[in-house]
Amino acid sequence: MEALWIWPATGFGLGWVPWASGTIGSLLAVPLAWWLLGRSRPVQFGLVAVLLVAAMPLCQQASDSLGGKDDGRIVLDEIAAFPVVVLGQAAARQPLAMAGAFVAYRLFDITKPPPAAELEGIPGGVGIVLDDLVAAGYAWLLVFGGLSLWRRRRSP
Repeated sequence: MEALWIWPATGFGLGWVPWASGTIGSLLAVPLAWWLLGRSRPVQFGLVAVLLVAAMPLCQQASDSLGGKDDGRIVLDEIAAFPVVVLGQAAARQPLAMAGAFVAYRLFDITKPPPAAELEGIPGGVGIVLDDLVAAGYAWLLVFGGLSLWRRRRSP
């Protein structure tokens, strides 16, 4: 029964990679985010909300099985949060924009600017997911600003 939540929580095994497991696991979210951007904004927001809420108990169960903390092998939090970076930003479907969004997200997730680091201290699956959600929010702002500047520069 334990494998039922360990498997998705570890990104179908990618979280077991011994180096940069969060980054490797986050790669699963790129095609998901790209696919979501082809949907209407309400569908994007609804599906991301469902994914984030579903990730919390799965991350909690995996955390309990793997030692009771935000274990590096748990990458579902990164997978669930990355699509937030491109929500409502259709231009992010372009490969360079998606790559930039990914890099921005990983930088914010790794550095954990406030309040991400503090939220990571909330026990259980909520804390495991919330710090990634904050990192995604910061990355969303950066991507939004970058895409806005790019559009302005291209306008006659």
